[in-house]
Amino acid sequence: MVMLKKSLKWLFIGIILLFIYSPILLLTVYSFNASETITSWEGFSWTHYEYFFSMDNQPLPIVLQTICLALVVASLSTLLGTVGAIGIFYSRKRTGSFLSGVNQIPVINAEVVTAISLAFLFVAIGVPKSTFIPLIVGQMVLCTPFVILSVIPKLKQMDNNLYEAALDLGASPTKALFSVVIPQIAPGIVSGFMLAVTLSLDDYVIAAYTKPNTFQTISTHIYSLAKGGTVNTIKSSYWAFTAVIFLIIVIAVIVMNVLAHKKAGKKQ
Repeated sequence: MVMLKKSLKWLFIGIILLFIYSPILLLTVYSFNASETITSWEGFSWTHYEYFFSMDNQPLPIVLQTICLALVVASLSTLLGTVGAIGIFYSRKRTGSFLSGVNQIPVINAEVVTAISLAFLFVAIGVPKSTFIPLIVGQMVLCTPFVILSVIPKLKQMDNNLYEAALDLGASPTKALFSVVIPQIAPGIVSGFMLAVTLSLDDYVIAAYTKPNTFQTISTHIYSLAKGGTVNTIKSSYWAFTAVIFLIIVIAVIVMNVLAHKKAGKKQ
């Protein structure tokens, strides 16, 4: 009976994993297909990878500029979100509750509403989209609340006596902040930064309303290809991109688990 329960448990887990990852695995397999459509297999080929990794074609430059945008947005959002989280945590109870509620608005609000509102705002104050300010600020509005939500739990877990002890020992508030508080909440800051990078890379709605007309992100480019009448070579080259990203994530997860296992073994 115990063996049956274990078998059913692993079977259920396997079905869920297959359901989640089968589309990605399918695209990974077909990234080596000589054909430009999934409907037919025309033999093994590196054609899609060669096309994608050529700087003369559209996909790779668009991916690189999207990554640069994500790093800029994530850095600014992490800085603002960390300062905001510390301010909320150390403010008075009513003020902190009010600011926490305001922080929840972009999280629960429909992204399209946020995008349209920002587009109207920048038009009203006369900021042109060609400056990239609407795009960067728009994505910061999306990412910063999640950074705050990543940092505040670490602040709550922190021992406040350490900060007060640093002040008693003669450290200035700034010195105590950077020497005591920041190292304690560093995991939350890193998590917030990575989450902001992911949200920026994944964003389509805000980018579509705020980006310059000559600038494309991965999401807006793929959406424009999906409208029809586009060369299948560009579409199918993103299969290679999907396979590469999937491989990087798998390697990163394996490495992190191995390091965590070794760290746990040393503690024991």
